[in-house]
Amino acid sequence: MTISLSHVTDLVVQLSRPQEMGDCPAGTRRIIPIVGGTATGPLLTGRILPIGADWQTVTADGIADLDARYAIETAEGAVIEVVSKGIRHASAEVHARIAAGEEVDPREYYMRSAIRLESGHPEYRWVNRALFIAHGGKVANTVHLSVYRVD
Repeated sequence: MTISLSHVTDLVVQLSRPQEMGDCPAGTRRIIPIVGGTATGPLLTGRILPIGADWQTVTADGIADLDARYAIETAEGAVIEVVSKGIRHASAEVHARIAAGEEVDPREYYMRSAIRLESGHPEYRWVNRALFIAHGGKVANTVHLSVYRVD
């Protein structure tokens, strides 16, 4: 059996200033509010609602554990919950460029997420029956993700 991927949407997730929690037992913690954005693609288009956050933990060796939860609203009025768990790692030099707001080619670092989507809207119940993966990168105060359904 082979696994294939179907492109679902491209997300541009807008972030506001992180709330730094400092050095905690698991690593350096921060909460990054999600304040809007867009979803544009062949199977899912809409706007990212200004609710949610990425609860990030950065380990001593520089791996960012990403744990985001937010929602997309489609033109049909469907609200789709997004639960995204992933990792990002980069060299110290690339991380500094990203932190400075520079647009860094995502091929220069690793950022991947496993995503679950959920909706009660009749036209979008298909999202409840699939797993999704995403790759992308951070650009200034946004995160860009290309989302694929695992078929």
